[in-house]
Amino acid sequence: MVVDADVTVYLLALLPAVIWGFTPVLDKRGMSADGTALQAALTVVVVDLSLFLLALLALRGPDLLAGLDPAIAGLFLFAGATGTALGRLAIFVGVDRVGASINSAVVSARPLFGAAFALGLLGEPVTATTAVGIVVLVVGLVVLSLAKGGDLAGWEPRDLVFPLGSGALFAFGNVLRRFGLEDGGATVLQAVALNEAGALLVFLAYASVRGTEGFRSADRSSYGYFAVSGCLTAIALLSLFGALALPAGRVAIVESLASTAPLFTTVFAYFLLRDLERVTRGVVLGAVLVVIGAALVTLGPGAVGV
Repeated sequence: MVVDADVTVYLLALLPAVIWGFTPVLDKRGMSADGTALQAALTVVVVDLSLFLLALLALRGPDLLAGLDPAIAGLFLFAGATGTALGRLAIFVGVDRVGASINSAVVSARPLFGAAFALGLLGEPVTATTAVGIVVLVVGLVVLSLAKGGDLAGWEPRDLVFPLGSGALFAFGNVLRRFGLEDGGATVLQAVALNEAGALLVFLAYASVRGTEGFRSADRSSYGYFAVSGCLTAIALLSLFGALALPAGRVAIVESLASTAPLFTTVFAYFLLRDLERVTRGVVLGAVLVVIGAALVTLGPGAVGV
């Protein structure tokens, strides 16, 4: 059975949505167990990079980066240092401050940034259907952010700067990765490994200047939550990079599908985080609007073109 290329892109982009819908639940549990954003970000990066390096060694032997243009390798490292290190750090701060459900929703505004970056840097077209879908999706995110849900301890509107900044950083990183995967001859596994290596370099540089205090937690159970989150994130990254590497994997489409994660986070948070978060009717309505926006982007006549 031959699977249509567009369908493959949709499936590969939706898998990260499901995973990234669940990982904020783990991250919130880790934060409630005295975890820190720096600790979470470093743990996830170390776990991801270790898994990717082991896979590369198994498949390619010691010559991990054979045939890869050094400039393209540098591009993936830079994408990891910005879109992954800084973006992931911001997302963990957001989970801690506003809660998993609200944070996931606001981070998912990144299709708007992704479409803008793709248009400006890659020259990718944004059709009318895609534009309407992104607008509806963003309206859903606004409804979610105003739904009086999220962390039971409460939060301030200014705290939304962390997930919003994370969304912009992730979108920028994805445009760089799309360029590297399209023109640089890198495999998906090489790309994700270099991406995580770039993020790790940022955290090591920070630790060398500021020390390791923020990377440690007195409660060891927090490491377990973040480590499992890292394993799942590795799968999500491979799937996301695989979608971007396909000819039909336009950034606006991949970003919009991956950004349906708030729907899944809302469901998971309702059942698994009742002692830490509030899921209101407004949160549910916002999540539905996000799904409608994603459907408009993916099912519209202009969504499947390259």
